[in-house]
Amino acid sequence: MSISAFDIYSIGIGPSSSHTVGPMKAAFHFLTLLSDIDFSKIKTIKTDLYGSLALTGKGHGTDKAIILGLMGFVPETIDSNKIQGYLDDSKKNKNLKIDIQDKLKIIDFKIKDDIKFHRRVSLPFHPNALAIAAFDEDGKEIMRETYYSIGGGFVLTEEETKKITTIEQHNQKVPYNFNSAEELLDLCKKNNLTIPKLMMANELTWRDEESIKEGILKFWSVMEDSVNRGFHNTGTLPGGLNVKRRAPEVYKSLIENPEKNISDVLSIMDWVNLYALAVNEENAAGGKVVTAPTNGAAGILPAVLKYYVRFTNKFSEEGIIDFLLTAAAIAILYKKNASISGAEVGCQGEVGVACSMAAGALTQVLGGTIDQVENAAEIAMEHNLGLTCDPIGGLVQIPCIERNAMGAIKAINASRMALKGDGTHFVSLDKVIRTMKKTGMDMKKHYKETSKGGLAVNITEC
Repeated sequence: MSISAFDIYSIGIGPSSSHTVGPMKAAFHFLTLLSDIDFSKIKTIKTDLYGSLALTGKGHGTDKAIILGLMGFVPETIDSNKIQGYLDDSKKNKNLKIDIQDKLKIIDFKIKDDIKFHRRVSLPFHPNALAIAAFDEDGKEIMRETYYSIGGGFVLTEEETKKITTIEQHNQKVPYNFNSAEELLDLCKKNNLTIPKLMMANELTWRDEESIKEGILKFWSVMEDSVNRGFHNTGTLPGGLNVKRRAPEVYKSLIENPEKNISDVLSIMDWVNLYALAVNEENAAGGKVVTAPTNGAAGILPAVLKYYVRFTNKFSEEGIIDFLLTAAAIAILYKKNASISGAEVGCQGEVGVACSMAAGALTQVLGGTIDQVENAAEIAMEHNLGLTCDPIGGLVQIPCIERNAMGAIKAINASRMALKGDGTHFVSLDKVIRTMKKTGMDMKKHYKETSKGGLAVNITEC
């Protein structure tokens, strides 16, 4: 299974890659399947949500994402400022306006009747499952497809899950295929390559170098935009918890007191916290962010990358590309050997993986050796093991927003620790990835994005 950096990163809307972006992609995919049949026969489309999608889907906007996907929108290009208008129109008129086969088709649609949350039912392949079906005027089923949103915006159909057996059987011919950190390091050393150089060589399998660099820098541009919007967008986050945006006030205090910040040796930490808070408040509000590797952990890489750009003397445009390619290589290791889904392994698969990605990437652009990069990524995950996914109210707000700030700081510290050593360490990245997966499997499902355990049920006691 060859995974591109452009599979790891994607541009989409908040608040969740697995519960918002994935279902939206699934709904749009179902729409494309319908283009092969006589659309005039379709009376309505119904969706059933299972497992974690059913348990926390309301808070994550899963139902809204499905409506948008069925209307023909995709996460990468939808105008987030117009989303509420589309949803209000659908609710008011009890229909879906679908642009398909170059024609506008209007079908009956009542959200309470046509999107069902089966909170006590899970499908075996993955906790994030949904089924979409189209029906004619007589209620006869015309077409059905089952989807699994497996984390980071990745979506598989039922048929695709049957083809997954072993990684080795699904390799594409990239010049430097790796399935473990050990293999990655060996390939780099034998071919005298850095991790980003190796990744660039692999990326050339799918795109030319100019397109790769342009695409990577586009991800960075969207990350920066989400940081800047978070600085200035005020108010209360949607969802009912009445969580007030904090980033604008923090930003204001930092720029209004520059002399105080200079005298405070930890003021850089305040800026890193701010960057992460800004992105994840935007994500919680349904704004545009970069999935890295998930939306719930979308603030960590931008925060650490902003730290690199603003507070180190190593910054260059090439460094930004190297940072994101190195982080992608680390994410690929987790994707192949464990999981980046909070519903599957808890938040160690989201914030933990993003922290590991950022730590290794920062070490790379600060001049670390290949062994130091691997060490930094390992340190970061080792101290995120067992991190649960227990969002209050099923919303990507508490503890998710602060958790990104903590993850960003932890990533920087892991990098600094690795750079002070020579890369020699006791626990390898491969071992910590296996441990993370096993820990996730052992974790009770209440702590894996169900909002049935942890802070989600103990808020009155905290």
